[in-house]
Amino acid sequence: MHFTELLEQPEILDCYRKVKRYFYLRESAYDVSSKCQLRCEGCYYFQGDKYTTQDVVSADVWRQFFVAERDRGITYAVLAGAEPSLGPHVLSACFESIAMGTIASNGLRKIDPGIRYRVHLSVWGDAEGDSILRPTAGGRQIPNILDTQLQNYRNDDRVVFVYTFNGANTDQVDSVVRLIESEGHKITFNVFSPPVDYPGPRLSEKQRERIRRKMLDMINRFPNTVLYSVYNALVHTDDKSLDEQFGCVYPRAASLRGKVPRGIGQTFRSYRTDLTHLVGNDCCVPDTDCSACRHYAAGSAIVTARMGLHTETADLFRAWLDYVDTYLSVWVLGYQRNRRLYNGNGDSLSIRSARTLLTRVE
Repeated sequence: MHFTELLEQPEILDCYRKVKRYFYLRESAYDVSSKCQLRCEGCYYFQGDKYTTQDVVSADVWRQFFVAERDRGITYAVLAGAEPSLGPHVLSACFESIAMGTIASNGLRKIDPGIRYRVHLSVWGDAEGDSILRPTAGGRQIPNILDTQLQNYRNDDRVVFVYTFNGANTDQVDSVVRLIESEGHKITFNVFSPPVDYPGPRLSEKQRERIRRKMLDMINRFPNTVLYSVYNALVHTDDKSLDEQFGCVYPRAASLRGKVPRGIGQTFRSYRTDLTHLVGNDCCVPDTDCSACRHYAAGSAIVTARMGLHTETADLFRAWLDYVDTYLSVWVLGYQRNRRLYNGNGDSLSIRSARTLLTRVE
């Protein structure tokens, strides 16, 4: 279908114009601290040697660094870990120079309300399941992590909770979403993507099908609380990884293929706590196994960058617009999500059509 024909439909044109205003965003990721109170199962940060770096502790050095990043053209910062709330001076230094961003936190310590970034708070299960999967660095279980998060961030409009499905916690999400809704917060979904050499099991087809059904159920039952779309659910539970479906756009993936980075790959960097980065690690979730990556942060860039693969049919483009609209509502503070453009139940959208298009990806 010709792109101009798609834009002849008023609701498609309106949504496209809305999301296009944010195509200028250029992101990079920054590890703030090598410390964390928790040791989550399959944690990306403590995979590889990132945690062995020497943290830069000078606030002035960080300020100068973020000024240079802004001058490099970076307009969006992703601040992660180990645990970024343990480096408040770094968060402040970043916010002084880069106006938009997200902080990925475990929520055990409140982040300065004056830092007007999105705050993503991780949830891995209900009161019992979460504590089992996320013990402290000393091996002790913390009961009711979610209660602590909700207490720390009550009435905080920056917050989006991120529930990571891992195959064993699918049915625990109901009680979590109900509790988060009762507090007036929003939630989105992630799918556990194992690090390289992770010894645990991969998600089976049956587990991914159950996760997909549960995601769709939550979307329909809690439309004002769940920031997710039908196409999100399809893409992130597909039998193929994000890289296999769309071709990863991050520098790390290009490096592994021996290709020259393009698009986001030309500007994205993943800095460690000593302010160094390596092209081979420049990815939103370094040390993830690309062959099993279904991570929500990766999809936000990868799927968004592949608009051209979604213009064959109006349904497919509507689904893509829903995905981008959802991504912006999750990552951009103050962005209000559009009404759903694609109302399929997860079965009527032709994934086969999308896969036919994907043969064009290098």
